[in-house]
Amino acid sequence: MADFVQLWIYLSSTPLFGLTATIATYVVAQLAYERVGGAPWANPVLWSVAAIGVFLVATRTPYPTYFAGAQFIHFLLGPAVVALAWPLWLRGGEVRRRGVALTIAALLGGGAAAGSAVLLATWLGMPLEIIRSLAPKSVTAPVAMGIAERIGGVPALSAVFAVLTGMVGALSAKYLFDGLRIGSYAVRGFALGTSSHGIGAARAIQVDEDAGAYAGIALGLQVLLASILMPLVFRWLA
Repeated sequence: MADFVQLWIYLSSTPLFGLTATIATYVVAQLAYERVGGAPWANPVLWSVAAIGVFLVATRTPYPTYFAGAQFIHFLLGPAVVALAWPLWLRGGEVRRRGVALTIAALLGGGAAAGSAVLLATWLGMPLEIIRSLAPKSVTAPVAMGIAERIGGVPALSAVFAVLTGMVGALSAKYLFDGLRIGSYAVRGFALGTSSHGIGAARAIQVDEDAGAYAGIALGLQVLLASILMPLVFRWLA
């Protein structure tokens, strides 16, 4: 027990703590995910976030202390998103042939995602800055934060809404697609990438290569279209 206490004191005072805790938690969650046959409710990202959150609260560990080590994994988010371009490269001809249709679908899907959130929040009487923070919820979190800042929202809230949106999509998409009898993995992937950005794309690529490729296309299109159009729309509305 004395050795364990000394190890805990050492890890909690160095960046190794956040790094070790994140990797160990995710490995356990991934093993459990594989053990139950990849069921959506067992998403390893969801359970890793929940477990680490409970652990930090229970041990009263400040978030900056944890993030001092976790930032090394956070840095890899950028290369991981860029890596989604590889399946697109393998399907370059197919993507070019469908370019116009995919762009229109992305525009309509992104508009529906943002518009429904704004209308629902307005109907519920939420404050204006929360409404503006909700608008980019279906864009990947770093971009959503930048958009929120430009349109008068709260970047931190937008990041939370984006992560929640991604998790809801990753957990519920399979059941929704099955209920709607949508069998095409390309369609499933594109819809998931449109509504649930990077987290949805990560889930899609675990299920099928076509789904992952089209989720990556949708993610990229949403980033591009939302970054350009959303500030213009809110400026026009103002």
